[in-house]
Amino acid sequence: MNTMQGKVCVVTGANSGIGKAIALELARRQAQVVLVCRNEAQAVATQQELATATGNPCVEVQLADLAVQAEVRGLAAALARRYPHIHVLVNNAGVQRYQRTLTPDGLEETFAVNHLAPFLLTSLLLEPLHAAAPARIITTASVVHRWGKIHFDDLHGERSYNSNRAYYQSKLANVLFTFELARRLDPAQVTVNCFAPGLVRTAFSRDFRGFYRLMARLMLRFAKSPAQGAATAIMLACDPALADVTGGYFANNRMAQAAPAARDPALAWRLWEVSARLVGLPEEMHLPQRTQRTPRS
Repeated sequence: MNTMQGKVCVVTGANSGIGKAIALELARRQAQVVLVCRNEAQAVATQQELATATGNPCVEVQLADLAVQAEVRGLAAALARRYPHIHVLVNNAGVQRYQRTLTPDGLEETFAVNHLAPFLLTSLLLEPLHAAAPARIITTASVVHRWGKIHFDDLHGERSYNSNRAYYQSKLANVLFTFELARRLDPAQVTVNCFAPGLVRTAFSRDFRGFYRLMARLMLRFAKSPAQGAATAIMLACDPALADVTGGYFANNRMAQAAPAARDPALAWRLWEVSARLVGLPEEMHLPQRTQRTPRS
């Protein structure tokens, strides 16, 4: 087991499911683990559970609703103040809304939480990540990115909303963001990868209704445990052999081939520019001039 002692690891969506399993394993490896959660009671209960289970007292909580851009900004500021060196950032929090739901910023919630929140949070944490170099950024994607399309003319489902279409779009955005950010960062300083956990037994489908809820329950009978779903993320966070591997899409503990759309640099560039406008990222934070590095796939 590769120790993570002395490493600060931030995990979003860490109070249940895959995020909790990732946080638990990082705590076992003696990392200083920061649980980013929305619900304070659940977060504190998870903090106590992980500290007791691992004997690691360095498990802390930061609260934020990632559907609200002001809270994402507040979270980033709080993290940067408390942890000037962040060695691992795991963008894991995610939702899939059965019905179209808008955030306080007027954005469709699935796209806002799954893509815009990690886009903004990561951008705002680049300074402590660079300060901890070599650092790693890991994002929870999904195999369903293969069925996704970025609907630039209807990103927020105003014309037509479908729960699966919105989710697939957000997961494709995760992979495109990973590859584009990897092109913009020096892998000797910060690596950027994403992974597909597979079908995992979590409460992710709790918002579903009717037929979709029934199908989700049936499929979960064949699903992985959260620990199994988290295994690839742990490898990406801890394995010394991956220290300089960047721009990768991983599944089942190995690099996999992402969908053709996910490997389209022009699409990734366009999504980046649109995302930067939607979160109000100033020009000076658009990162260094684009390199010609080809994504690993």
